[in-house]
Amino acid sequence: MEKTLHSEMIYSGRRLRLHRDDVELPNGTRTVREVIFHPGSVAIVPVTKEGDVFLVKQFRYPVGTELYEIPAGTLEKGESPEHCAARELNEEVGLIARKIEKLGRFYVSPGIMNEEMHLFRATNLIKTGREPEEGLTVERIRLSQAVDKIKKGEIIDAKTICGIFWAVWGMPQKETY
Repeated sequence: MEKTLHSEMIYSGRRLRLHRDDVELPNGTRTVREVIFHPGSVAIVPVTKEGDVFLVKQFRYPVGTELYEIPAGTLEKGESPEHCAARELNEEVGLIARKIEKLGRFYVSPGIMNEEMHLFRATNLIKTGREPEEGLTVERIRLSQAVDKIKKGEIIDAKTICGIFWAVWGMPQKETY
């Protein structure tokens, strides 16, 4: 276990904080960790009774390209993951789900940040007539097409890959040795 010797906040923004921590490793070596603290997030796989999924396509500035993604968003202070999932589904895709089922959770990039993402499947969908947020294009495709897009490298967003696979094949089970 690493021991924090000193922690300094380098930056505090709207959605995250960056800290520079001096730590001591179990063998006594000292090093520096730069850590992003994030409030957590959700991602939703909206699946129709016909086996289609809704994806959003949007430009992502940090990677400089448009990506296919499942709807997702950041938890607001005090907001439950389930409420956030319902809110984001309506804001990004204009849908309400009669059923939202938790598929699992995972750390987005644990080497540099503490963001925990909660993954949901939304079914029994109702269109609200709400337009997608600016900059988002919504596409409805077969789940099998989404899997093909992953295999072809057309979907390269990690939460989307994880969400599509979990929605199709279920939550991975622990292996027994």
